[in-house]
Amino acid sequence: MTFQPVLPLGGFAGWSFLKSSLDQQQAQFADAPAQARDRAYFREKIGSITSPADLVADFRMMRVALGAYGLDGDIGNRAFIEKVLSDGVDNDDALSNRLADKRYRAFAEAFGFGGTLPPRTQSPGFADRILARFDRQSFEVAVGAQDEDMRLALTASREVPEIAALTSSNNTQWLSVLGNPPLRKVFETAFALPTSIGTLDLDQQLDEFRKASERVLGTSDFKDLRDPEKVDDLVRAFTLQAQIAAGPSPLTPGASAVILLQNLA
Repeated sequence: MTFQPVLPLGGFAGWSFLKSSLDQQQAQFADAPAQARDRAYFREKIGSITSPADLVADFRMMRVALGAYGLDGDIGNRAFIEKVLSDGVDNDDALSNRLADKRYRAFAEAFGFGGTLPPRTQSPGFADRILARFDRQSFEVAVGAQDEDMRLALTASREVPEIAALTSSNNTQWLSVLGNPPLRKVFETAFALPTSIGTLDLDQQLDEFRKASERVLGTSDFKDLRDPEKVDDLVRAFTLQAQIAAGPSPLTPGASAVILLQNLA
């Protein structure tokens, strides 16, 4: 039987419930038979994967590998994924370095194909690292099937501290957000920025995001988002703004009257 995440509420109240029960729900999800089978298969086979061609030829391996980086929508694009992996990340003209979505670079870097060193698929602990991401990402997908905003909140709570902990510059960290569609949506929503901001020059976009961050989070230095309280502030702002945009739910006090008045207007 597949475990279904428990999400009794939406908005900030729903996020608070999900956060408080996250460890328990994730453990139950990981123990579900289908998830456990995929994990066991990946662990058994990953040591035999020595090239991008090997990986893309195995649908189940691809499902885990792509799923670990939130790229499962590309599972049918075998030639594209093989190219991303084959190019690696060492050269500036590598495909993953040229793509706006930086999840591809993280994916290519994790597997280590296309470089001067052996791929990481046979290194100690590799399977554990990928499978930990796969379990978390798969749980987020299951959450998203019920409430996409909750999935985005989970993604932000996981990925924002990872980016903030990098040694890269403030601009590079903000660019990582702008080049990551799920994270970008979280920040745009939390900061009440219009989606049309994406039509601005990139330097202008950076400036607008930094100014909005100073206004909402009290800082424009991305490294400050290593602080769990700052991440909580971000997710709280996101869920509240998303709830406002969605309008009252049937569980909101007085919602029935509001909905009736809206229908009569």
